[in-house]
Amino acid sequence: MTYRVCFVCTGNICRSPMAEVVFRARVAEAGLDGLVEVDSAGTGGWHEGDGADPRTVAVLEENGYDTGHTARQFQPSWFSRLDLVVALDAGHLRDLRRLAPTEEDARKVRLLRSYDPAAGDDLDVPDPYYGGADGFEECLEMVEAASTGLLAAVRADVEGRVA
Repeated sequence: MTYRVCFVCTGNICRSPMAEVVFRARVAEAGLDGLVEVDSAGTGGWHEGDGADPRTVAVLEENGYDTGHTARQFQPSWFSRLDLVVALDAGHLRDLRRLAPTEEDARKVRLLRSYDPAAGDDLDVPDPYYGGADGFEECLEMVEAASTGLLAAVRADVEGRVA
């Protein structure tokens, strides 16, 4: 059975597609690409149908990641098919938990940086949209740092299903 992860930010053109691309690469490197499905969405639909922000694409490509993305808005009906919904900041976490049809669905929502022990109490990935390239680079660093712990958690859940 496929384990499904969805990353969510505001417009689905900066942070969540970056997290999707990075985590998909980690899943493939770990040999779990046949067992784990990764995608992303936004809490709003402003950018639906658009590609990722060109700065997101540039930072990902400069760091050796494949890109290709179309923005979409998160739908509450998706909770039933998702195992984990990863919010990029506390505002997204609140919005997603409010959208969750059940308490069980609300428990599926976690903050990305909660998987990075070095993050401390600062669990938000700042929105780089209104800044320069350095904000996108910082975002990538945070996403990569959290992806290690997230991969370990997902691997444990996947192996728990197989056992």
